Amino acid sequence: MARPDPVQFVREVRQETSKVTWPTRKETLITTGLVLALSALAAVFFLIVDQIIQLLMGWVFGL
Repeated sequence: MARPDPVQFVREVRQETSKVTWPTRKETLITTGLVLALSALAAVFFLIVDQIIQLLMGWVFGL
C-alpha cells in the first residue's frame, strides 16, 4: 500500500477546488430566499394539517 503524501493531497485539493463553479451573490440570495419561503410554506401546511387532525380526533373521541 502506498504511503499517503499530505503535500500531494493538498495540491490535488487545490486543483479540484479551482474547477468548481461558484454561484454568484445574486444566485445565492435567490436560492436562500426560495429555501426560506418553501420552509415557511411547509410549516404552514403542516400546521393546518395538524389542526385538522386534532379537530377530527377531538370529534371522534369526544375530547
